Amino acid sequence: MTHPTRLRILLCLLAVWLLLPVSSEADQRSWRTLAELSEQERAAFDPRPQTPRDAQYPYIPAERYPFEPPYTAEEMGFRAMEFSHSPRWSCNLIDVSGTLTSEGYLFTSKLYSPIFYVPNARGLTGFAGELYGTLPGQPTRQITGQDIFPPETYGNQMNLIQYRTDLEHPTRWDLFVYTEGMRRVRRQPSPRRGDKLAQGAEGFDDVFGRDPWEFDWEVLGTDVLHETIRFPSTRPALTLARPDGTFYTVETKDFRLMGEPYPFYTADNGVACWVVKAQAKEEWLPNYYAPTIVYWLDQRYFYPLRIEQYGRDGNLIFIETRLADHMNPPLGDQGYGMHFNHYWDVSIDYMRYSVHDAHVLREWSEQDQKVFFSPAVLPRKWHFAPLKSQVEVTSSEQFFLRPHLDRDKFPQHRKIELPAAIEERVAAQEAAGYIVFSDEDGE
Repeated sequence: MTHPTRLRILLCLLAVWLLLPVSSEADQRSWRTLAELSEQERAAFDPRPQTPRDAQYPYIPAERYPFEPPYTAEEMGFRAMEFSHSPRWSCNLIDVSGTLTSEGYLFTSKLYSPIFYVPNARGLTGFAGELYGTLPGQPTRQITGQDIFPPETYGNQMNLIQYRTDLEHPTRWDLFVYTEGMRRVRRQPSPRRGDKLAQGAEGFDDVFGRDPWEFDWEVLGTDVLHETIRFPSTRPALTLARPDGTFYTVETKDFRLMGEPYPFYTADNGVACWVVKAQAKEEWLPNYYAPTIVYWLDQRYFYPLRIEQYGRDGNLIFIETRLADHMNPPLGDQGYGMHFNHYWDVSIDYMRYSVHDAHVLREWSEQDQKVFFSPAVLPRKWHFAPLKSQVEVTSSEQFFLRPHLDRDKFPQHRKIELPAAIEERVAAQEAAGYIVFSDEDGE
């Protein structure tokens, strides 16, 4: 082959190569910044930082919730608050939970939890029932929790009342407890916003929700999530309960982030999310323990699938991940509820999971409301429904894995610095496929 011929061939190959599509860095990663949004995403996002305000409550947008697209960052925050851990509808369920310390100590509990969402009594539903049908200072949710496991706590009960709050009505909860040892009902001090649950990695705000008007909201970009709750290799299947007392087995690989009915999975079974940052307003939440919170919200219904909290020094302190399901179909896209929760207190490597099992919708009669959700009912130890569950984790080796840290995503907004000991545990977990404890952890 002559030199000119070889040169012509090389030039032709170069021309063909230049015409081929080139994958950019953005094409190869799951997350996108605001500058990289698709045309469809730009059409769904309203970048205005300020919008007209409600005449009665100026901290609420004037546009009627649940809003119409395109959505501002603030409106996304309002939509996300529809989906607290404790559902915004009346129901019965078993809350099965377990905590795991960094040393491998496992504690399991089961709480029978009848829930009365107060706006339902006035024909109102969801977060809209709180926004437009509940005055500040009025109750929004009442829960009578009854311990059914472990045996040493059986019969202990609590009654919690949650209120809508504002700057003039700061009381958020009333809490009453009854224990077999005391044999009397005692009113507890109202929990503070940063208080943790007993045995919990999570706080009251994580369970019962935050008010969106307490934060400034900013869209960071988008991401596609494929995994939130992480099952260990040691637990390939688990048993769930139906409200009628029957059980069924599910392989853990078959769980999907938003449940089976969700119609908007990507081709590779992921969920496209908005990534939104909430910054606490000092006027509403002075010296708040988690002044910065980053949410991964599914792009269709704004369900929070991952929530990260950052402390006052800017460092990561807490991660919550979820698996959802369509638990209240009559509410449409607002009927999604938490099926599995995983909480990780990153600062001390302390974890807790929660599963809402045997969930069933229940409309409480007026008499039920007065009797079952009053502190006076606690000494009677009435179990309103014989719900059972077998979903608990029975050994530390079967506990849920710590969530992915995904340090590469939005690095300018996410400071993640972990102690060396925790980094080592995370690395050991990733290598083994289950939680690993060293000899030093048990000392």
